[in-house]
Amino acid sequence: MGVLDSSLAGQDAGEALGEQTQNIPIFANLDDALSHLPNTPDCYIYGKAPLEATILPEERILILAAMKKGMDIINGLHQFFSEDAEFAAAAAQYNVQIRDIRKPPSLANLHVFTGAIAKVTIPVIALLGTDCACGKMTTAIELNKALNAVGIRSILVATGQTGLMQGAKYGVSMDALVSQFVIGEVENAVVTAFEQESPDIILVEGQSAVSHPAFMSSVGILKGSLPDGVILQHPPARKVRCDFPNLPMPTVEHEIQLIEAISSAQVLAIALSHEGLSASEVPAIVERYEKQFKLPTTDVLSDGCQKLVQALVDHFPTLALTLTQNLHNKIPS
Repeated sequence: MGVLDSSLAGQDAGEALGEQTQNIPIFANLDDALSHLPNTPDCYIYGKAPLEATILPEERILILAAMKKGMDIINGLHQFFSEDAEFAAAAAQYNVQIRDIRKPPSLANLHVFTGAIAKVTIPVIALLGTDCACGKMTTAIELNKALNAVGIRSILVATGQTGLMQGAKYGVSMDALVSQFVIGEVENAVVTAFEQESPDIILVEGQSAVSHPAFMSSVGILKGSLPDGVILQHPPARKVRCDFPNLPMPTVEHEIQLIEAISSAQVLAIALSHEGLSASEVPAIVERYEKQFKLPTTDVLSDGCQKLVQALVDHFPTLALTLTQNLHNKIPS
């Protein structure tokens, strides 16, 4: 219904991101939002991902104020609000719920790797990247929509708290898990999606990068999902890693070499993030990457997912057959 961001107050969320208007207003604070919205939202989502372990004192006030207004709290931090005495008391007082997205399952419900992933007989595609926060989830969501739109039944498995907040039915916030269970939980999410949904393809949201020294998440995704292919997300204008100004970005070539060295999957296509680039710069980069890597390359926010869908159809005959059948069924007899 809206976004709280005092630095961008008065704008539309779509316009603030350099895209089309989305009719999602940005407000300076909660009082500002509630004075303009037609009704009080059901949920207050703590959407920041700070490097600090706990929230700031002034942010506690915001969360308590939201509960007082009758809003449930959706929390994506490792700090569990439901276990905070002050928050728990306020939730009881105002009859609201707190959902900690990153709280791992109980030990009895955790999974280790079993090899059951071998039962998955459809293409599994991992959406990996060269860095954190470079558009992996955005591309995964857009590609998932595009595949379903042409009649290829696609299921997206989330691997982080944001994907789960946005409604992914299958997945786990893998950075909240004890390392022993990371690979098994990814495997279990993919297998469960396969068994319960009977999809034509499964997309697995990536986290961080195989080359990133601070995170092991991409390796866990490669091992747990055993993908049949990879789509690699890259921000060409980014010089250093997100939040790590002393670490230079890897090259696309280096990331592809790492992925294909530790996985039997090949990189099938490249998706670009146009951050820091003008609209006129992107086509030349696309052309250069396609010539250099011999891989379809696109910016899904600017140019859609047609190249990615075509790359998948070209590599997997079952998808091509499904697409052909769907097109045939749409032709009037």
